[in-house]
Amino acid sequence: MKFLRLNLRKRDVFAAVLTSLLLTCNSTGKLHAQSVETIETNPKNVHEEFVFPLNTQHNHAPGIVEFPNGDLLVSWYRGSGERKADDVVVLGAWKRNGSDKFSEPFVMADQPDFPDCNTCMHVDKEGQLWLFWPTIIANSWESCLTRYRMAKPEDLNGPGAPKWRSEGLVLLKPADFADEAEATFTKLLKERVPQPLPPGLQEEFENAKKQLREKLYQRLGWQPRCKPTVLPSGRILLPLYTDTFSISIMAISDDGGHSWYASKPIYGLGNIQPSVLRRNDGTLVAYMRDNGPANRVQVSESKDEGITWSVSESNEILNPGSGLDAVRLQNGHWVLLLNDTLDGRNRLTLYLSEDEGQSWKWKRSIEDHPQGSYHYPCLIQGKSGELHLVYSYFVDEGKTMKYVRLGEDWIKGN
Repeated sequence: MKFLRLNLRKRDVFAAVLTSLLLTCNSTGKLHAQSVETIETNPKNVHEEFVFPLNTQHNHAPGIVEFPNGDLLVSWYRGSGERKADDVVVLGAWKRNGSDKFSEPFVMADQPDFPDCNTCMHVDKEGQLWLFWPTIIANSWESCLTRYRMAKPEDLNGPGAPKWRSEGLVLLKPADFADEAEATFTKLLKERVPQPLPPGLQEEFENAKKQLREKLYQRLGWQPRCKPTVLPSGRILLPLYTDTFSISIMAISDDGGHSWYASKPIYGLGNIQPSVLRRNDGTLVAYMRDNGPANRVQVSESKDEGITWSVSESNEILNPGSGLDAVRLQNGHWVLLLNDTLDGRNRLTLYLSEDEGQSWKWKRSIEDHPQGSYHYPCLIQGKSGELHLVYSYFVDEGKTMKYVRLGEDWIKGN
């Protein structure tokens, strides 16, 4: 099997080392998915539309929010490429309550001559809109800085971009994690990788350990992908990840987003772009993209409201190295949306759990085609109970964001 997919996998020395080392490893860890009932794709009872016509530029990484009045806002980035293209900007489009189509796209964020990439959004309890995205400083993911903008409810009524009231940086200063990270990575490699390591790979791993000792790499390069999670206490968890070490972290705010601090990292052998759900007992569960060779969703848990996290493990749900998202429904059920393939992003599937992720009884694909990529989804539940999905839609004719609205029962075949 071909585990090395350089266009989808780790982009730095350390990540490349881990990918090379783990070619022969099977996925390990507790299995959270059990027997699954598969329903054939059927567009009945599903609303689908493109946010904008197919476009020749690179359009990717959407977010979506619903406002108290039922308006929807979608965000994404567009340009001639990704981190290496200095013309990349963050765009948005409205779907006002009662409208039958999305508005024309408008610019939400643009740092001239620097790429602005992955977007996610959040509407707080006061109805304020928060936009999060990274600006790429040196055309590498490792050089990104996460930024935010905030708009008040009265700033959201115009035909185009919100009127932003404040903006800033989500600067994190994690407690020095060099020793802990090195010990954890070394332990995982010994447990899961045949020893001894080849000399060349051992040398590269030693070089990567030196990066861990540099404050710059510990503090720079954290970026968002999935939407924030708000806990009953009011704490906000903004999931972030770094391609420098292919691990994740939470930016935590206990004052409504006015200040942020770092959780302990979520360690593993390639676990990025977390989406966080909360169980009734208070346990937090982070579902992550597999950025290593396991081809399985990565899972970590926190028992202390997101401060510390277990080492990530693979569950049995396939993931080819692509983004995912999850949501807890009003009735307590959980929904996971991802590409559940060994390779490629041509199938996008909804999974439904009625026992807080202990098992996933139902699944149904919203996209399943021989060609194309339907990926990097964002998933929310609206006030009506319906699910709102938006994802990158790539075909030979161009790229767009696709919006889908459906009910939970659709996943069960109804």
